[in-house]
Order: sequence, then structure tokens, then C-alpha cells
Amino acid sequence: MESAFSELGRRSFGLGRTVELAVYGGSALLLTLNRRVATRDVDAVFEKDKDFVKRIAGEMAAEFGWDENWLNDGVKGWLSAYDSDAKRLFKTYPSEDQPGLRVFVPKPEYLFAMKCRAMRVGGIEASSDIADIKRLARDIGITSSEQALALVETFYPQGQLEPKTRFGLEEIFSNLGFGQADGNDPASKS
Repeated sequence: MESAFSELGRRSFGLGRTVELAVYGGSALLLTLNRRVATRDVDAVFEKDKDFVKRIAGEMAAEFGWDENWLNDGVKGWLSAYDSDAKRLFKTYPSEDQPGLRVFVPKPEYLFAMKCRAMRVGGIEASSDIADIKRLARDIGITSSEQALALVETFYPQGQLEPKTRFGLEEIFSNLGFGQADGNDPASKS
């Protein structure tokens, strides 16, 4: 992903542009928390230079044999009204001296709230969302479903939350023994 961002930044700078991307999901976890080994795509928002970014990303996909949707904005439906206040600059590519791409990432609390809201249904074992939620909760000090829901509601009013969010959080924090003193996660044992 870093090399893809460097290439996108190099091409943008070469064309006299500096574009901004806000990266979410597994890509944000990979960049900021060194989580996950790989991700299939980059969930990002790039409103300001949308056509330009899509054209350059498409050229890169064709040149390198990547999926044409390796960089996509499908995450837009999950953004909070507080999105602009909940991100920070991660890095400029290829460099600060040649700013072709500025990548922004959500703060861990916001990423946690997004993951909780977007939690996939199908049982807690059926999705990487659960593992991501647990990792983020540990990183930011959330130890109960009540704390988790209160944090989620700071980004998404209760009317925007589906019942699965509350039920999913209750299951994650109680049935799985989250926060056990020994640090073992029963769900990760086979």
C-alpha cells in the first residue's frame, strides 16, 4: 500500500497536483496500528479531486495488473457528520518536498465507531470486523459494551445505529470474555 501511495503521489506531483485522500477500514488499521498483513482494497474518500484520482488509480491498476477498484470510495456511506474533526494527516507522498498525495486517517476512536456501525452480521466469527473492533477497543481502553456504545454514539446519534450494533457489542464484550485478566481470547483458540 505504501508503494501504491508513493506512486500515486509521484504521478500527481508530476502533473502539478496535490490530492488528498482520507483512508478508512483495514487500510487505516494497516497504516496506523500496523494491523493486518494485507487488505484487498483501499477504502478512501477523495471528493475534491475525484475524477483525477480515479483516472490515475485506473492507469496504475492497468499498468500493474491490480483490480480496477483497488482504490474506491465505497466507505462514504459510513462517514459520520463529525468526520472532518476526527481525522489527522498520516503522511505525504512521495515526500514533503514533493507533495503529490496527502493521506489522512481517522483517529482510533472514530475508526472504532465506524467498525462498530458497519459490523457485518453473520455471527461474530464470520468477519474480520470483530477482531478489528477488539484490537481497537484494547488500544483505546474500552472494556465494556456500555463504554463502546457511548463512544460510538459520540460519532453516530442513536437513531443512526442499527440494533445489530448494540447486540454485537454486548456479545463481543460479554460472551467472548473480552478483557479477561489473563489476556487470552477464547474466540482465537481453535
